[in-house]
Amino acid sequence: MSAEISKDQIEEIFPKVADIVADALGCDEDEVKLDSSLINDLDAESIDFLDIVFRLEREFDVKIPQGKIVEDARGELSEAEFEADGVVTEAGVANLKAFMSEVPADRFPETLRTAEIAKLFTTETFCKTVIRNQA
Repeated sequence: MSAEISKDQIEEIFPKVADIVADALGCDEDEVKLDSSLINDLDAESIDFLDIVFRLEREFDVKIPQGKIVEDARGELSEAEFEADGVVTEAGVANLKAFMSEVPADRFPETLRTAEIAKLFTTETFCKTVIRNQA
């Protein structure tokens, strides 16, 4: 895994990321907080993620391949070790919690379906993704 991302790095790009998220979702920028869940708090839909990623790539001159966040979170685990029958394994959830440390533990459901991982994404998740892809 790459070097730890500092709060300063996140705070440096947060205003631009928040602006992009607000613009893409048609909400007020002051509604977009670092810990806002894009789906649960800001009503994003999966199509919105494509728009947000496209805008982030353009703004920060980075490439963020589809599925990159989950792929990075999976780390050294094989696909079979990460998920079984569409459900994230215990080891997979542990990796997600470590990789997405910005997401409060209580937001992780008892049983996490792989299709629901995006519900965990916060504004900070996208800040960290941009920083990782700039490195």
